[in-house]
Amino acid sequence: MLYNDLKENIFILHENPEWIEPFAKAFARAGVSFSEILLTSGGIDLSKEPPKGVFLSRLSASSHTRDHAHSKEYGRAVLAWLESYGRVVVNGSNVLELEVSKVKQYLALSEHFKNSEFRAPKTIAAFSKEDLISFSSSFKAPFITKHNQGGKGLGVKYFENHSELKAYVNSSSYEEPVDGITLLQEYIASKEAFITRLEFVGAEFVYALRVDTSAGSFELCPADACQIKPVLAGAACDVGSASKFSIREDITKDSKIVKNLREFLEKHKIKIAGIEFIEDKNNNIIVYDINTNTNYNSAVEEKLRANGKQGASDKVVEFLNTLRGKI
Repeated sequence: MLYNDLKENIFILHENPEWIEPFAKAFARAGVSFSEILLTSGGIDLSKEPPKGVFLSRLSASSHTRDHAHSKEYGRAVLAWLESYGRVVVNGSNVLELEVSKVKQYLALSEHFKNSEFRAPKTIAAFSKEDLISFSSSFKAPFITKHNQGGKGLGVKYFENHSELKAYVNSSSYEEPVDGITLLQEYIASKEAFITRLEFVGAEFVYALRVDTSAGSFELCPADACQIKPVLAGAACDVGSASKFSIREDITKDSKIVKNLREFLEKHKIKIAGIEFIEDKNNNIIVYDINTNTNYNSAVEEKLRANGKQGASDKVVEFLNTLRGKI
């Protein structure tokens, strides 16, 4: 189908229907209509204008793992088309580029954190297997690798020493990154066995999610649809468990890290995102991931609603509907 023919609405641009269900339920609770633009097929007539409405981009860096390798390019084309006509786009072209490139994320974070008490992890981008092995010598063991384009911990591996990395790179189990770029990164030992994910909607703080990492997995996607596999020996994760994902009440909109990251989001025109950080043994905060197609854990969201509070998915619908009312 040609997207030009769609009728005015709130639109979600994406390539993974499994991640849409929680948002569909939130739209239903609010009595608000929406439409999907599934970027696995279709097209645009460049000589004609787009439909009117609000467009939320939920394109993922991991789309190639679902046999949707071209969805990122489809997304670039559609977003360029929408923006050329001045449509209301949430998390537009510039945000997509941050989503699909951890190199760009770390450069943006490092620049933002200059003269700050916060930082991003030391990272080197390697363009070949040989470079990956060679560059690792500049890292004190242990360290990790990850793919430049990935989600849910895609391609993240932990190495106790340099020999382990060399053996892995030269083995049949080596995972080739889709864009050829593998990141070497310092391993941050957390003060306690959890990481924190800050959720923002409309660039405003919603809540801080505590994610238990005691099982050892690097794959920390909170969505129920995520199939989390163990990375370390004996690791096991229950993605639907409320005990694995819980709210950190000690972090509020007035916390220093929240205020700092709100400034970052405003600077880069990011309206909806989940940002993850680790607190090391010296209480330093290291920010290591920005997810602009953030998913929410249903157990946490349901508990919030049971206590008379809005979940993040409800906040997303409210934000999009408010934008629609201003068109």
